[in-house]
Amino acid sequence: MLVFLVASLMVYRCKADYLLGAGSYDITGPAADVNMMGYANPKQNAAGIHLRLRSRAFIVAEAGNDGNRIAYVSLDACMASQAVTTAVLSKLKTRYGDLYTEKNVALSGIHTHSGPGGYLQYLLYSITSLGFVKQSFDAIVDGAVASITQAHHNLKPGSIFVNEGEILDANINRSPSAYLNNPAEERKRYKYDVDKSMLLLKLVDAQHGPVGTVNWFPVHCTSMNNTNTLVSGDNKGAASRFMEDWFDHRSVKREPSANTSRVRSKTSFVAAFAQTNEGDVSPNTLGAFCGDTNLRCDFNHSTCNGSNELCIARGPGYPDHFASTEIIATRQMESAIELFANAKDLLKGPVNYRQSYVDFTNISIAAQSATTCPAAMGFSFAAGTTDGPGAFDFKQGDTDGNPFWKAVRDLLRKPTEKQVACQSPKPVLLDTGEMLFPYDWAPAILPIQILQVGQLFILSVPSEFTTMAGRRLKDAVKATLVEKSNGKYDKEVRIVISGLTNAYSSYVTTFEEYQIQRYEGASTLYGPHTLSAYIQEFKKLAEALVLDTQVAKGPSPPDLISKQISLLPEVIPDTTPAGIKFGDVSRDVARNASFRAGDSVEATFWSGSPRNNLMTEASYTMVEFQSAPGVWTPAYDDDDWSVQFVWKRPSATIKWKVPKDALAGTYRLRLFGASKALMGKIDNFTGISSEFVIV
Repeated sequence: MLVFLVASLMVYRCKADYLLGAGSYDITGPAADVNMMGYANPKQNAAGIHLRLRSRAFIVAEAGNDGNRIAYVSLDACMASQAVTTAVLSKLKTRYGDLYTEKNVALSGIHTHSGPGGYLQYLLYSITSLGFVKQSFDAIVDGAVASITQAHHNLKPGSIFVNEGEILDANINRSPSAYLNNPAEERKRYKYDVDKSMLLLKLVDAQHGPVGTVNWFPVHCTSMNNTNTLVSGDNKGAASRFMEDWFDHRSVKREPSANTSRVRSKTSFVAAFAQTNEGDVSPNTLGAFCGDTNLRCDFNHSTCNGSNELCIARGPGYPDHFASTEIIATRQMESAIELFANAKDLLKGPVNYRQSYVDFTNISIAAQSATTCPAAMGFSFAAGTTDGPGAFDFKQGDTDGNPFWKAVRDLLRKPTEKQVACQSPKPVLLDTGEMLFPYDWAPAILPIQILQVGQLFILSVPSEFTTMAGRRLKDAVKATLVEKSNGKYDKEVRIVISGLTNAYSSYVTTFEEYQIQRYEGASTLYGPHTLSAYIQEFKKLAEALVLDTQVAKGPSPPDLISKQISLLPEVIPDTTPAGIKFGDVSRDVARNASFRAGDSVEATFWSGSPRNNLMTEASYTMVEFQSAPGVWTPAYDDDDWSVQFVWKRPSATIKWKVPKDALAGTYRLRLFGASKALMGKIDNFTGISSEFVIV
């Protein structure tokens, strides 16, 4: 790999087609008590850190003072949020005027299901987080702005190289019965029932070599299952950290910090593993099995003896979901490194963009004499998926519903006959588009956007497209670009979908998949013609790009921040027994004990709640190496795969699995934290374990 890196630096040093900048910043947020976003499991509340979450930003600008520019941001979050996007754009406007707006900024979530929730403005997506969580929201907003600011200040002349390749063993289709309902002739065009392609960009500074990379590959970040309570970027967050570490060649000997906790040095290289059309795509490549019998689940409904709760998908490291996460992350990372090393096709041409807001609740689709509907969730939505099953007696593939749950539904809101007919064959469980108390349950107005860099077109969608839905959208946009450009755009055009971008509105399936009503179809908010509406509206953007015309801005989405309700309790005061201080060790490492690679080292400390201090751009944990007598050097922390920070009131435990490349010598574990006194005063503290030896 080192040879590839050196070659990259030497071969591409002199090229400069654009201004390029990259930046990265911590968005971890509260690592305790807050429900995690994704699985909607009320029991899955954060209780520590597996990997810190980051915002990774890339700016590409045309040369010159008045050239167009775009800012693309990949967030280690479940999805983007309209509220987050609105707040980020407001802060950017204060700092940069009209340089960065809703037209040319894209915020995309990687779709980790192990990050703190409570940062979306629509009620449906914040019920399990007990409403709005300001710490979660602020962490993402401030981190996204900081990463964009870094990228802006780092702008330098450079070039972008593009490469594409396949990863065959990192994803499977979790709803194959729905995929098979697509026309046979259409399915024959494709070798697989999921997209196996990774598209990668390599950003190279003309003077200093590579500064970053961003790629898109479809796979859910559900390697960590719904029992996990450690904050984590899952497989894509891990792949990003692995590739950045590969590039930076960081060793265990790092510069000690003068701060109370080590601030990770700003990486000079930013690697984002962004999300695309992953709607029906799972990382749990062994498939779905019944927990009681070890047999395959029912094919059409993903049930075991009629129940969905025992049908759970298995990752390649089963039964260890940490191992599965590492395997899927490594497979993406290794493919990205190979594509990165061999990327030689230059992007050349304009930087451009088109964006508009669209009310998706009543779009007339001219080509089909059809319309979309107000948002609604079907019964199969409550069944969950094989990556994270739901509860009760719901099941995937339900086109009828049942009388009991319909009666319960009607207590909230009974859908009108018009809504039932519009959403058919989806049996409406939650008529979210028409539920407005205490504020809107689901979005109506959504942003859609195309970003162009040369022959690459990024389609920003505020939802999760299934495999075939994404293929149809890309084909339609490409056909429009080719037709309207009079041959200017041809086979060289590359199109990628950026999923979960700028807002969130659940799923988008094809019309045929919708008829089956698997989880994805039941979660396609605006009815069976939702995909057709997206295709129609994106073709308008593509035509405007080619013809250099403008598009109508459309209706602005509401800003519901002032209406948010938060039921999450405040942090209670932290206490210790008499004679015990915060940071004191309650369960120590055996003094001068010896450990080897692969061994686990643990120490537990009396600690305050992590919500007292988020340790942004810092760490709760540190593994320190004795580099000289009396000199302790930071070696590993919250941002390293080998370290886990586990919180359970009133204690915090540091777990370190000794890496294969750890230097032999003397080590100790160190905790950083903050405690809340009875009257609310926050005090920082630190704790240190006994010394131990790695042999």
